[in-house]
Amino acid sequence: MTTAPATQRLENKWDDARAASMSESEKLLYRSNLLGSDKRITNYGGGNTSAKVMETDPLTGDTVEVLWVKGSGGDVGSIKMDGFATLYMDKLNALRGVYRGPEFEDEMVGFLPHCTFNLNPRAASIDTPLHAYVPVKHVDHMHPDAIIAIAAAKDSKALTQTIFGDEIGWLPWKRPGYELGLWLSDFCAKNPDAKGVVLESHGLFTWADDARECYDLTLAVIQKAMDWFAVETASKAAFGGAIHTSLPAEARRATAARLMPAIRGMVSGEQHMVGHFEDSDAVLEFVNAKDMERLAALGTSCPDHFLRTKIRPLVVSFDPAKPDVEATLAGLADEVAAYREGYKAYYERCKHDNSPGLRDPNAVVYLVPGVGMITFAKDKATARISAEFYVNAINVMRGADAVSEYQGLPEQEAFDIEYWLLEEAKLQRMPAPKALAGRVALVTGGAGGIGSATAERYLREGACVMLADIDDAALAETADNLAQRFSPDVVRTVNMNVTDEDAVIAAYADIAAEFGGVDILVSNAGIASSAPIEETTLALWNKNMSILSTGYFLVSREAFKLFKVQDIGGSVVFVASKNGLAASPNASAYCTAKASEIHLARCLALEGAPMGVRVNVVNPDAVLKGSKIWQGEWLDQRAGTYGTDKDGLEAMYRDRSMLKRSVFPEDIAEAAYFLASDLSAKSTGNIINVDAGNVQAFTR
Repeated sequence: MTTAPATQRLENKWDDARAASMSESEKLLYRSNLLGSDKRITNYGGGNTSAKVMETDPLTGDTVEVLWVKGSGGDVGSIKMDGFATLYMDKLNALRGVYRGPEFEDEMVGFLPHCTFNLNPRAASIDTPLHAYVPVKHVDHMHPDAIIAIAAAKDSKALTQTIFGDEIGWLPWKRPGYELGLWLSDFCAKNPDAKGVVLESHGLFTWADDARECYDLTLAVIQKAMDWFAVETASKAAFGGAIHTSLPAEARRATAARLMPAIRGMVSGEQHMVGHFEDSDAVLEFVNAKDMERLAALGTSCPDHFLRTKIRPLVVSFDPAKPDVEATLAGLADEVAAYREGYKAYYERCKHDNSPGLRDPNAVVYLVPGVGMITFAKDKATARISAEFYVNAINVMRGADAVSEYQGLPEQEAFDIEYWLLEEAKLQRMPAPKALAGRVALVTGGAGGIGSATAERYLREGACVMLADIDDAALAETADNLAQRFSPDVVRTVNMNVTDEDAVIAAYADIAAEFGGVDILVSNAGIASSAPIEETTLALWNKNMSILSTGYFLVSREAFKLFKVQDIGGSVVFVASKNGLAASPNASAYCTAKASEIHLARCLALEGAPMGVRVNVVNPDAVLKGSKIWQGEWLDQRAGTYGTDKDGLEAMYRDRSMLKRSVFPEDIAEAAYFLASDLSAKSTGNIINVDAGNVQAFTR
């Protein structure tokens, strides 16, 4: 069904006591955040809100009416006061006199800055006229699934009348803009008792002269639609009923982990893409259904849905009754190529003389029967949000097709929105991508000082990072810290013992399912031991070799497997040690294992070069800050070896270096960033010593 059951009714969260001391603009913010907190009311970034507020003109001191309206690109759920555009109502009304007709409506956007109140830098959105010309103080424009299911139905006008009577009106499809604002104004003039309007294939407008009344009304209208659908669809099989059965949850995720790196490699031509996997009940119900392919081919209806999910999804050929991932992978390239050709044909059919050039022709949404939905976008947040939007579209199709016949946007209308010159101008204003945008990194020893500093450095440059470690508590603390600073979307964790082959394989399946694949491996997990050779036990020797040599082999081997599937290159950075080049007393096991790492890197550089995979080494020395190695016996052992105490050890290491400087985790992270980034695109098989200078460790 389109809606939640009656036990999950929309919650009225308005608190009169809290709102009592608020100004009208503050009530607008409060109302917006409340509405945006429930995705059944509107999706991320979708819809907008406004209030007409009396303000003091900063120049004349006169009291003037000002439209506060959500600015371009904002999200009502997370908006702050600076997210609203403010415009003089008298100037907005004056725009009517300069409007030259529908064929010139785009030029009206250029006049909106001339209406700005109090030099507000927030750009006004294309929907500003729709709010300005409703002659009521408070206006909500939401995209609830239940309403869009009405709006996207073939007989949407009749359904609107059936459900709401004359309380809520209806307007036919019109692309958002100035002309639609005038249509809404005309509707209000002719229907003074109406409390809102359903816009065909678009969404809901509601209005009232009080902020609380407007909020209450919006919830009531949406709830009424939800309740109506709950009754009308209760006995109907969604999407024509199921013809596939879902794989078990673990098998679904495992299948996605196999498919996603292959798809990622195929769609990352112009820039690296990041993936998202979704197998919620709503998605599985749709991908398993008889009518899924018919409905998917129609595309989405609401412009917000369409802009995030492209003209239509790609349905992957997979039979969950006879799950053959190898066969699916074998046919995937042809399916992706066919989608591209279809998209190019759509562009050629619909383009205008002044249309922007062809954009990325790859699909955003991939539907896999029995498995779920995969989405790819330029970053993790966009991939996740695209999936959320397609779930909205699924809900809309479920409702509309159950009570009527679902219809997507006409192809030309869809194209005109996707390649709208105003949308193109918005895209051109976006900042340049960061250096590691779209890249995915796995950092072993991720909870330690060097690992966490490297993860932070990559995150600052736009990468997604999976932290691997065996210390769950430290892993959680590190991940929480990074997620708070860089977003939960881009940080993942996995408990991985680098010496456990099965655990390493499972970790790469996790990173494939979470992000779509991997581009960067930072092999950093480690231990350190100190003992004279005659006191070095076989167990101590094997422990060093297992973690520092075999562990590096295992994580590199699995990375190379994904690199080969993706076929878009990659970078491996080994965090070795000065001791891999320079002998050190009472540390034969450690030094030998670190030397093994360095030579393994050289071998891998040879194997990786033909497929664009670079392998390089960072050699730190004496990085005490934040290092778990220096919190245990190693600290006591090295202090004893050099005849000093714990406090004097760092000073001793600093003073013995050529540059007389301490080495910190951030220094190693900087080298690891350089070697993973395009700054070192022509370097492989190299070693960077970050040790403040040690002549014994010179590579030549």
